[in-house]
Amino acid sequence: MDEKYPDPDEPGHTPGLEPGGQVPPGETPPGEDSTAGAGPDERHNPPKGWAKAPVIIIGVLVLLFLIYFVAWAVEL
Repeated sequence: MDEKYPDPDEPGHTPGLEPGGQVPPGETPPGEDSTAGAGPDERHNPPKGWAKAPVIIIGVLVLLFLIYFVAWAVEL
């Protein structure tokens, strides 16, 4: 049998196991930190927010809407 690839069916010869099949402390790898750094680095394309034209158009429409309903309420 090749010692580089031990037989998993024979736990007496599996490296890193204590008698009884327990794994000793320090033998297992540490847990994952998180996935925060797993994606691509996107500092080259930061978000810029809304453009001025759509904000101005929406503001004008809201202002016209308010003027219409204020005039309608005053007429009552």
